Amino acid sequence: MTYRGGPRPQLPAPTRASGQRDAARRGRGTDAGHAAARIAYPLIAGKDYRAESLFRPEHLLREARRQRQLPEADVPAVALLDPDGDIVRFLRRTGRGRKHPGWACYHTEMWVTDLGGLEIGVVGCAVGASFAVLVAEQLAASGAQIVVSITSAGQIRAPDALPCFVLIERALRDEGTSAHYMPPGKWSHLDPPVARRLCETLHDFTPKVFAGASWTTDAPYRETEAAIQGAVREGIACVEMEAAALYAYAAARGRLVVCLAHITNTMATGGDDFEKGANNGADSSLSVAHAVAAALGFCPTQR
Repeated sequence: MTYRGGPRPQLPAPTRASGQRDAARRGRGTDAGHAAARIAYPLIAGKDYRAESLFRPEHLLREARRQRQLPEADVPAVALLDPDGDIVRFLRRTGRGRKHPGWACYHTEMWVTDLGGLEIGVVGCAVGASFAVLVAEQLAASGAQIVVSITSAGQIRAPDALPCFVLIERALRDEGTSAHYMPPGKWSHLDPPVARRLCETLHDFTPKVFAGASWTTDAPYRETEAAIQGAVREGIACVEMEAAALYAYAAARGRLVVCLAHITNTMATGGDDFEKGANNGADSSLSVAHAVAAALGFCPTQR
């Protein structure tokens, strides 16, 4: 076999030392291998969490407005992240939403809807920890005062009746983005006073909202049986892809973020999974988002 550049290069035969180094790099289940991986792994290397970033959301928004000739216009105070995009598609299909003229994100659109006199700006398809936080940073720079995230989630330990919502009080940090905002740790948390207020307000809400913990992962197709059993032992209700990073960002930046999981599936281990209910869950999700905003004083009648 030849390469386009010539004959296949001859590689040196592996030595015992090089094999040990390779095993260490891969972390093949040995303590020494994992230790070597930890030392070399940049994600958990020392970071200056107090330092300002050279690249800032305000800079990106400025250039997006310039290139796309967008007006400077604040977004609604209440912003809703819709990773699945079902709410955005519902608003567009039914005419209940309008496209925000000044949302200057390169990667997404914002659709604005009115819920009982409260404007909510909905951004769809911001899937995963890094993308969700990128958008949350831009929302704050654009005038949003609260970000509510409602994401689909897989069931770990939750009520039998699906779909249902979980108010995420803490999220297991099994992703990478949170490590850039907070020192290494096991959990990210919803602000405790906010959690208490919402638990009191949403206790008897319909559709049912339960308070609980989630597991945030960057790798949904690595939800192994061992990892799931570990989550069960931690008392985790569900698995999703954004909450731990969003809560770390909120804590580091002094922002208000509330994450809810819409538990719709058992990770496709059986049939009839991923069903959200009427209108793919858009009605119920908007209802929950409005209830969260109202409980935290964002409805016009409460100001």
